Amino acid sequence: MLDDSPDGECRAAAGAAIRRLGHSLVGHEADTELLDEVATTIDDLTRRLDPGSPRQRPPDSFGGKSWTEPLPEGIVGAYDDRPFSGRSSPWGLDLEVHRRGDEVEGLLTLGAAHEGAPGRSHGGIVAGLFDDVFGFVLGILQQPAYTGELVVRYERPTPLQSQLACRGRLAERDGRKLWIEGELVDVERDEVVARGRGLFITVSV
Repeated sequence: MLDDSPDGECRAAAGAAIRRLGHSLVGHEADTELLDEVATTIDDLTRRLDPGSPRQRPPDSFGGKSWTEPLPEGIVGAYDDRPFSGRSSPWGLDLEVHRRGDEVEGLLTLGAAHEGAPGRSHGGIVAGLFDDVFGFVLGILQQPAYTGELVVRYERPTPLQSQLACRGRLAERDGRKLWIEGELVDVERDEVVARGRGLFITVSV
């Protein structure tokens, strides 16, 4: 659920700034003086944020209208604090998610902070990406569900600094069990770098 209030927009800008900071910290050399300044500044900001009242996810962000209205065609948004696709998440992947008929496609470029082996993405980032994108398929189905199992097959190294497309669609349904599958594609090379298949268990809200 997109929060377009002034507070929501400011949180989205802060989340994006933290993500950029993470990539800059990992991806660039810096002297100890600058690194000490970064640590001191972040610690000071943390001390100023901590006294604020605890935040809780809005109750209607998983239930209610979010499941009675189908996911629209074109670009779609998510709950702002959602770890991988939320605008405000410090851990976000800056995903641009589209509904294309019965399929969901998330477009993204992984950066320095996502590196596992040299020059390629950490496998856990890819797994989390599939889980997040598959969650949007539930919006097409208008059916809330939780991840029961996720299997990822890594076909090739997942590159950094290259446009990727993560796709998902319903493969099978059996009672409360939904199987969603998809692939992660290196767009520039038109190669599948990973395939995912998830079992989701439906729930009532």
